[in-house]
Amino acid sequence: MSTSQPATPRTYGGWRRAKGMGLFGLGPGGTVAILAALTVAIITLSVSAASMLVVGPVCAVVVTVTLVQWDGVTLGQALQQRIRWLLGGRRTGWRGGVMATGPHAWQLPGVLAPTELLRVDDGRGGGYGVVYHRRLKTTTVTWRCAAQSTWLADADQAAAWVGNWGSWLAGLGHQQMVRHVAVTVETAPDTGSRLADHVAARLAPDGPPAARRILAQLVEASPQAAADVATWVSVTLHPFSSPARPRTVKQALGEVDRALPGLADGLAGSGVTVLDLATPDELAATVRGAFDPASRAELALLTAAGGEPGDALLGWDNAAPVAATEFRDRYEHDGARSVTWAWHEAPRQPVYHDVLSRLVSPGQHSKRVTLLYRPLPAATAARVVEEQVNVAQFRAQYRRARKLDPRARDIADQEQAVQAAREEALGAGVGRVCLFVTVTVDHNDDADDQLATAVADVEARAEAAKIRLRRLWHSQAAGFATTLPCGICPPVLSRLWPH
Repeated sequence: MSTSQPATPRTYGGWRRAKGMGLFGLGPGGTVAILAALTVAIITLSVSAASMLVVGPVCAVVVTVTLVQWDGVTLGQALQQRIRWLLGGRRTGWRGGVMATGPHAWQLPGVLAPTELLRVDDGRGGGYGVVYHRRLKTTTVTWRCAAQSTWLADADQAAAWVGNWGSWLAGLGHQQMVRHVAVTVETAPDTGSRLADHVAARLAPDGPPAARRILAQLVEASPQAAADVATWVSVTLHPFSSPARPRTVKQALGEVDRALPGLADGLAGSGVTVLDLATPDELAATVRGAFDPASRAELALLTAAGGEPGDALLGWDNAAPVAATEFRDRYEHDGARSVTWAWHEAPRQPVYHDVLSRLVSPGQHSKRVTLLYRPLPAATAARVVEEQVNVAQFRAQYRRARKLDPRARDIADQEQAVQAAREEALGAGVGRVCLFVTVTVDHNDDADDQLATAVADVEARAEAAKIRLRRLWHSQAAGFATTLPCGICPPVLSRLWPH
């Protein structure tokens, strides 16, 4: 007689922060700055000792601001960000719509200003929305999805979903047009208006009074017991880089339309049910509801009512807020306050597939959690992972040459770099991943207390998810826009427009 042992749940891990080959753990830029400062100091000292009194302090400042770090941020980076914020007037205000004049009065604020909402016919009498970025020439399409809960699935099924998701991400490296993918889970307390309308339309006028009272009590209590959950998968493509080389926006939208069926088929086995592509009305309502949470009930009724095919009930100009002000630590917009965090450190230890369930689960306040994936092209993935292996080996040789004992973190980092290169050689995809979290509270009399409670709740959930979040100081507006299905990617924007 034999007994079967329960299967051990599968764990996942191996994330590591990309590092540059430089001195003192710095990248190429920091290394060059330190070497240049030391070289200038040595040359000045050999020429004139008196000149060293002027040049020496400058070189010392350059070395200090480059070397001194706190939690991965150098002193120079912190000073640069602080100076830019001071030059910007310490806060950034925006007024639009009826409160402003000019040709840009109805556009979205901040990094969303260059975007516009286009409609593409799907050939079945309907259409879907495409967010087009005029400066980057990118297009973003969004699927509305329904996530399948892993709490009721066995371990093998959950592992299969994660494996299919990894295969789908690996396949993006062979898609020349794909730039990045954003998975957003939005949760908010349900206002109860949809349930009330649904029940009211189905109540029998001659029904028993007791049954009618019970239904009325259930509808009244539903906002405290229910939550509105929405899941989006947004894919940002650069159609002008496709082999067809489209010249116009219309031709580019045709390339996007041809690429969507293959991308949607790969999502089907990743633990989500693809409902449909988001329509222009749904995208506009989502953005408007994020800026003005009080209007979500009316927006839901408006989008549910629908209209004639091709008619736009909500325009991109209606999605913009009337007023928005960015502060150092928060973002105020149309009677609400929001705080946004970014992923600072991935889990160090192996985790289970449901590690983020606590973070994305509904709470007392509106919340959006966005995972942003930037797949590396398959042609460059091998070179990138090999560079990281060389960097890890260089750091080990450097410490060995200085006769320093190897640190546990350096050993683990080298093992992870070698493991990533080995997995890439076996066909795995390589990409960069980051996470953004935005929480929103109403701007009422006790807004400060509510915001403090919401901030504490999100940070506690992040600790349960084994990740470290960093508040986006001086960048709240950009972080807020990143969690919307509009194709905003801060690493791309910071590389193109550092200001």
